[in-house]
Amino acid sequence: MRNLRQQIEQFTPWNPQEQRDRDVIAACLGTYPDIFFRTNLTMHMTASAWTVNRQRDKVLMVYHNLYDSWSWMGGHADGEEDLLAVALREVKEESGIESLKPVMEEIFSLEVLTVDGHEKRGEYVPSHLHLNVTYLLEADDTEDLRVKPDENSGVAWFGRNEAVAASSEPWFRQRIYGKLNEKLNVADKKR
Repeated sequence: MRNLRQQIEQFTPWNPQEQRDRDVIAACLGTYPDIFFRTNLTMHMTASAWTVNRQRDKVLMVYHNLYDSWSWMGGHADGEEDLLAVALREVKEESGIESLKPVMEEIFSLEVLTVDGHEKRGEYVPSHLHLNVTYLLEADDTEDLRVKPDENSGVAWFGRNEAVAASSEPWFRQRIYGKLNEKLNVADKKR
């Protein structure tokens, strides 16, 4: 956990949202010993991926059943402190993609995400926070895609702007997905 906490503390924020969220996540990592487990009903660590093709002109999205929206992929740490490994595993599980690799090992983005209370597998899950670390991943856009019926009902590649527009969640469109594309534009210029 110290390594992840150091990565988060050394992360250079892109905007005020990332700066504030970085500070919250770092403080929580130092305060809550159960932060990597869902048994912490208030907040827990998650990892997400902004998954692009080799040409960086497409983003892989899933139609998330719980949120009824096209979204990025990711999931709970569930005790795993290597959040890059969590992001890679979740993309493979949710999309069927096997040819997946990090564009960079470093954290791409940080977010504190609100999750409304909901039913999962017949049990009520109270509203809580996801302390989320996002990684930039690359996948082969010619590889066959597969849905994960218990989580999503669609998997598809979208143009970068179309990926943002496909989400029916305004906050994600404006604050997260648009930001990830802006950061990707800068990364592309350095390529």
